[in-house]
Amino acid sequence: MRLESRAAKAGLRTVALIEASKGVLVLAVGLGLLTLIGQDVEVVAEQVARHFHLNPSSKYPRIISAAAGAVTDARLWMLAAGALGYAAIRLAEAYGLWRGRAWAEWLGAVSAGVYIPFEVYGLFQEATLATAMLLTLNVAIVAFLLWILRRRHATKGRLRAANQATRLCPTDAGHA
Repeated sequence: MRLESRAAKAGLRTVALIEASKGVLVLAVGLGLLTLIGQDVEVVAEQVARHFHLNPSSKYPRIISAAAGAVTDARLWMLAAGALGYAAIRLAEAYGLWRGRAWAEWLGAVSAGVYIPFEVYGLFQEATLATAMLLTLNVAIVAFLLWILRRRHATKGRLRAANQATRLCPTDAGHA
């Protein structure tokens, strides 16, 4: 079923662009992980920290360096495959939303809704502007997609009722 409202179409396309952006970003990260295969990832992490003038003994560079020390080629392949799968889902969703497909609206509402409890928890753990904005955006996307789905369902119901009424009460056009 086609959505008639320009605003609804523009909203779906905006969400589609957000999802496509996430898909492309994660795909790039996954491909970047593949470039690390066969390298000492801990050394690469230390080089990146130095490049950005980070203190290697501070909290986050230490965490990243310790995690990088545990990375194996098999884990890099696994992470890259996971990134490819996630990117494929996001890009498929973006395509479906752009084309106004109900399955993509359901996928978007569910996949965005799954993050909301974690975002609320994160907001209570450490309230930051970024966390609050992310939560607000996610809630808005879920609410918008559910509104679109409800509207689509209501339109289908009205069309079904109109078709049944037409079959039950045919017009007198053929009778003299």
